Amino acid sequence: MNSTALKPCPRIAITTGDPAGIGPDIVIDLAQQQQQAELVVIADPALLHDRAKQLALPLSIRLFDATQPARALAPGELCVDTVPLNAPVTPGVGDYRNSEYVLASIERAIACCSNNTFDALVTGPINKHLINSYLEQAHAKPVFFSGHTEFLAQQTQTPRVVMMLAAALQPPLRVALATTHLPLREVANAIQPAMLEETLRILNHDLIHHFAIAKPNILVCGLNPHAGEQGDLGNEEITIIQPVIDQLRREGFTLSDPLPADTLFTEKYLAQADAVLAMYHDQGLPVLKSHGFGEAVNITLGLPFIRTSVDHGTAFDLAGSGAANSGSMAAAIAMATQLGAARAH
Repeated sequence: MNSTALKPCPRIAITTGDPAGIGPDIVIDLAQQQQQAELVVIADPALLHDRAKQLALPLSIRLFDATQPARALAPGELCVDTVPLNAPVTPGVGDYRNSEYVLASIERAIACCSNNTFDALVTGPINKHLINSYLEQAHAKPVFFSGHTEFLAQQTQTPRVVMMLAAALQPPLRVALATTHLPLREVANAIQPAMLEETLRILNHDLIHHFAIAKPNILVCGLNPHAGEQGDLGNEEITIIQPVIDQLRREGFTLSDPLPADTLFTEKYLAQADAVLAMYHDQGLPVLKSHGFGEAVNITLGLPFIRTSVDHGTAFDLAGSGAANSGSMAAAIAMATQLGAARAH
């Protein structure tokens, strides 16, 4: 008997993000292909029907039933767990009123992943400005929503998560971040020994347990130009980053010294690296996206469940046009399916 056939079919939750963006488009586009998992879209069925009609793509919707065993979807089919919209949707025209729907979809996905209804979560692109506008209206005061990653950590009460983007290059390029959505003037103060140590522990742990890398080799960026130039351009490398690296090396971690980011991302270094830890968002991600934009996957490490996401935004100008590229969503689903299958089995 084929042992592969005995493996459970993973059940993957998908949120489509802002309903006026390309999230619904790229999910419907990918539904035209045979999938290796049961894709459960947490959305309003009417939104998907209307967008499929606009895109002139066939779509059959089956309402989600958690009591039934997971089964891979046929081309043109989606399974939907219903969350109703708050306002009518015009593709390309964002409406802050539907931010409640966006947040409700994510919250439902978190709850169902936390209770093991789903094996993984894939998230579509959201518009943080519209969400913050809605929250300010709802609470009559500014309430700051900084992004999926931070919201997932808050909702799951996870003290620290790590954002990592991965591009399917040769060799694979994985870039994790010590800090995420912070203004640049706040980054240096945020780089502290405890947070850096915890970030490296999470990155090392998940590379071992999710990516089956027995002994990860992690390259660590310095914070300052030229990694501080031995203290002449800043001393965070000497006083904070290097001591943490030295401590973890004594425990068996394989880590580089703090390296200048302007030369770290070269073949000489990357050829033997399993991941890079950048100190801030725009230190590492421009390099990764310049090589793999549209095909890269955003992965949140440290959560109690698997979460992947697209590497792009809502692209309101493309919504409903049929011109949206579904490559990043395909990569995110493929990675979630791979990691979810291991978890399901």
